[in-house]
Amino acid sequence: MKVEKISAFSYKNKGGNPAGVLFSDEMLSDKEMLKIAKEVNYSETAFIVKQGNSFRIRYFSPETEIAFCGHATVASGYCIGEKFGVGTYNLIINDGNIQIEVGKNNGESFTSISSVKTHSIDVEENFINSIIESFSFNKDDLNEKYPVKISFSGNNHLIIFLKEKQKLSEMKYEFAKVKKLMEQENIVTISILWAENENLYHSRNAFAYGGVIEDSATGSAAIALGEYLRDTGFKKSGNIEILQGFDMKQPSQLFVSFSSVPNSSINVSGTSRIIKE
Repeated sequence: MKVEKISAFSYKNKGGNPAGVLFSDEMLSDKEMLKIAKEVNYSETAFIVKQGNSFRIRYFSPETEIAFCGHATVASGYCIGEKFGVGTYNLIINDGNIQIEVGKNNGESFTSISSVKTHSIDVEENFINSIIESFSFNKDDLNEKYPVKISFSGNNHLIIFLKEKQKLSEMKYEFAKVKKLMEQENIVTISILWAENENLYHSRNAFAYGGVIEDSATGSAAIALGEYLRDTGFKKSGNIEILQGFDMKQPSQLFVSFSSVPNSSINVSGTSRIIKE
């Protein structure tokens, strides 16, 4: 069995977030998938089994199974497109079904994901304080216009906005402490954002929950941002662009679109490239 290595949400055919993709005739055991994910040592590896006209997909970080992973889904879309052609496909994840559309754009492979239903909830002040104390920025650096919330897109993501881009570029955190806090509230990533305007956002994503310091592109968190903007009323529908990974020297670009219907599916899309070793 060969693990395909694909970088999803690439930016001008560079950067992106690496993911492993493995097709098999039957789903491997949890132990086997975790072992392979550790060996691949990317933030996620996707494991895929074709079931009729659908694909069963599961995601593992080097430390644990993740319910849903956007960038590994986009990487999987690239591989599905190469094996089965462009088109629309149904993926069976742990908590339901999602659809992907695989196509070509100016010679580049792109994949669009239609998410499960989304929602947002408020966060207790004590928890916010504990998180902020563990990062390089402080409460005065938060953009008070945007409340801190947890947004669900198949995973829980903590959404935090900063006033200044420089603070975003300087972002660091206490890994062990933050990981414990994330596990406590089942938060998969912490999405730190700076809004350039209502359509363009710069993001960094702490992924201590999965044993990784930072993700260079996070499709699930991009969907969560769309849900957050819709739920808070900052942008009730339309399209946004997210630039992530630039401070990691792994530039990534994610496109999100959503309707004004509360809790409805949100679309995230991006291009992929093969990782040449």
